[in-house]
Amino acid sequence: MSGDDELGRHTWFRQALRERGERYVLGVPCTTTIRDLEALPPAYQGRGRRPKAPWQSVTAWRKSLDPTAWRRLMVRDGEKGPVAIEIVKGGVQTRMERKRSGPAEWLIVTRRPLADERTVEPRASRDATDHDARYRYHYYLTPTHGAAVPFQEPSVEELARVIKAGACIESSFKRGKGEVGMDEYQVRTWHGWHHHLTLSLMAVWFLLGETHRGQQLTPALTLPQVRYGLSLLLLEVYCTSGVDYICRRVQRQLQRNEAARFYHHRTRKCIPPRKLRRDIQ
Repeated sequence: MSGDDELGRHTWFRQALRERGERYVLGVPCTTTIRDLEALPPAYQGRGRRPKAPWQSVTAWRKSLDPTAWRRLMVRDGEKGPVAIEIVKGGVQTRMERKRSGPAEWLIVTRRPLADERTVEPRASRDATDHDARYRYHYYLTPTHGAAVPFQEPSVEELARVIKAGACIESSFKRGKGEVGMDEYQVRTWHGWHHHLTLSLMAVWFLLGETHRGQQLTPALTLPQVRYGLSLLLLEVYCTSGVDYICRRVQRQLQRNEAARFYHHRTRKCIPPRKLRRDIQ
């Protein structure tokens, strides 16, 4: 399960998921208090209990990291180039309500340059992120154990995939609102609302399927272009242009899109996909 900081900030919600044996990757605010379980404790003075690492915010923990602790991973190939993420993970102890000591969890911090606006993660509240002069940071928690058994330690590659999948879900809803009118409804009953949402999701599913099928031959094909081409074919009955003219218009637009995608890879010194290099020289 994944979600933003509006879900992750509630400790009772994370506790309920652990009791059910569910794994999660939930965002937390930058003011979340944690204790670093991997840090060396203060020196023992010979009296009382042995001291533990002090409580601190996740922002202070991030600032104390060594610059070499960050790892840059390539998650997948996106429409505007490779989707990369810089990530770091550490074992921490969280706090429950009323400042009670909580369980051990994995803290994940991701960052991206402030100038990079290509992949904007969903931001639910003001304290969901923080930034410095170069990067913007997001914070996530994932459990180390469930109700009875400990969980296997997740790899940073798997965590990066799950975190970026959350952004894909957000973009899917935006695509549905922009392409098939998912948010354009005027209904009076829940039955009518469910009917509209069902038809909208079916339309998005159909367009995504046709887009993925077309990308096997044309990697730069996008969903708006598929919708545009289908609209022209449906209107062909009422116009005299003919199917050949419509195909030439769509082909001309696809060639411009593929050329732009190729040069987008080249300006960022990234190797484009092999099938794209074969088609465009």
